Amino acid sequence: MTTHVLLVEDHAFTRDGLRAAINLESDLRVTAEARSGEEALDVLARTQTGPQPVHVAVLDIGLPGMDGIQTAAEIGRRWPQVRMVMLTAHDLRDEVLAALASGAHAYCLKSADPDLLLLGIRAAASGSAYLDPQIAHHVLGSIRTPHATSPLTPRETDVLRLIADGQGNRDIAANLGISVSTVKLHVQEILVKLHAADRTQAAVQALRQGLL
Repeated sequence: MTTHVLLVEDHAFTRDGLRAAINLESDLRVTAEARSGEEALDVLARTQTGPQPVHVAVLDIGLPGMDGIQTAAEIGRRWPQVRMVMLTAHDLRDEVLAALASGAHAYCLKSADPDLLLLGIRAAASGSAYLDPQIAHHVLGSIRTPHATSPLTPRETDVLRLIADGQGNRDIAANLGISVSTVKLHVQEILVKLHAADRTQAAVQALRQGLL
């Protein structure tokens, strides 16, 4: 079976190189491409009901506009069957943990041997997880080291988790058994505590900080 890959990368030169490397493999094929997270969502909305649905999305974490972490979270919410491989030029702990929290199944460095990316794609497609050896220490460190204390109360965390799932105030109220006005108060507190301008920014910051 051929694994169909969606390649999401805003730099044409990098995208060309990745496409060439992936398409050299007999079991992998780039069947869709996008230059931004927003475009990736549009592409998936079309392809997932067509004859060649995407099995694995390879996402650059530093996309313009909606970044790779936001895009991965949205893909996971709308198309949970799509496996995700995060690709980055940076070996940064916060990015690694935020990417995994957003639903990515593999995390690869652009500077690594292309064979490692292919390994990550195959691992994700088969239902496994993969971390580039150079960044695995970040995850091990997060297991050994307690997370920083969250500024949010348990109830605020519950609200924020439902916000990250795309739910509105009425749905959140119904899920938690509280009033809509109480939800609004919790949202206001969350925005203040996370120094966020809106709900989406709060959810993204929480993912980046490992609060969800």
